[in-house]
Amino acid sequence: MTDETRHAFEHPQARAAATASGLRDRILLQDHIIEVEIGAFRAERDATQRLAFDIVAELAPAPPAGDDVDRILSYDRLTEAVADSLATERLDLLETLAERIAERILAEPQAERVFVRIRKLDRGPGALGVEIMRAGASARPPSKAPRPVVALISAGAAADVAPWRGALLDGPGPLILCVEAKPAAAVVADAAIRGRIELLALDQAAWRLSADLPEVEVRDNRTEIDWAQRKGAATLWAPARMAVSALDGPSGTGAADLATWLAETLDAREIVLIGMAAPVTTRPLRRIALPGEAT
Repeated sequence: MTDETRHAFEHPQARAAATASGLRDRILLQDHIIEVEIGAFRAERDATQRLAFDIVAELAPAPPAGDDVDRILSYDRLTEAVADSLATERLDLLETLAERIAERILAEPQAERVFVRIRKLDRGPGALGVEIMRAGASARPPSKAPRPVVALISAGAAADVAPWRGALLDGPGPLILCVEAKPAAAVVADAAIRGRIELLALDQAAWRLSADLPEVEVRDNRTEIDWAQRKGAATLWAPARMAVSALDGPSGTGAADLATWLAETLDAREIVLIGMAAPVTTRPLRRIALPGEAT
């Protein structure tokens, strides 16, 4: 048996390694099982069956990520490629499904080559399936998360969530909360040091508010925020990490500076104000009035 034939029956991870032209980083999704209606035969209509997905994505050469989750291709892009391809329409052929998954993954700028294997687990005594390999840029644009709502919350409002909690959290998602920090007790002369202290104070304000909003997770990086947007979940934003690492960061270290920068970065639908003055922004503004405050 030739190497080419032998590799044809191995796992996509082995095939990727055997056919690589050079050293490549890879990410792997293995034995991802979903129950879905698919197939061209009458017996496969109006019934679901289990599909097993194995995907290997080879990555374009890049500098070391430095333990920065925002600089890598997230595993979520692989599972989302599967989910999105299944959600579009009912398909007859595994080949069509595999093509669509590969196309979606190759739309991500980090992906250079992808192996997709799909097996039907319930059609016979063994697994039946297909495997494809595709490389090069995809005509499809990279997937985008739903546009969020950014909420800008004053330190005073954060101290009492009862008047605004329902009005904010019950609204349409995804939602990102940016919380003002209380003024520092002492002023530091060095601007750089002062800026870092102010950013860390905003992180602390987010964690402090999470005690009163336990259903909202604190997130400090773009990848986790992106994941939450796609799931329609709310986020309490701890901004220091993103603000410091951004090439084109916010204009200042106040809560309003950070919230408007994030709103522009994520193309937010609107900024909701809770106890805060209106910032300078191109985004639509909406206010949730606190007791004794006009809308």
